[in-house]
Amino acid sequence: MVTITKDTVIGDILDIAPQTAPIFLSIGMHCLGCPSSRGETVEEACMVHGVDVDKLLALVNEEANKAAQ
Repeated sequence: MVTITKDTVIGDILDIAPQTAPIFLSIGMHCLGCPSSRGETVEEACMVHGVDVDKLLALVNEEANKAAQ
C-alpha cells in the first residue's frame, strides 16, 4: 500500500503511481515533467494552484492504491 502525504514530492508520486497524472492535470498542474514539479511537494503545489490539499490527497491515494487492492 502506498501512502502519499502533504510532504510527498510530486515527482516521486509519478514514479511510483504514474496513473495519478490525470488527477494532477485535471486541477491545473500541467507541467508535471518540469523541474519544479519534480521537486515540489503536494502541499506546495496545492498552495500554488489554490487546491484543497486534503481533497487532492484523498483522490491521489485512492488512485495510487487501486492496483494494490
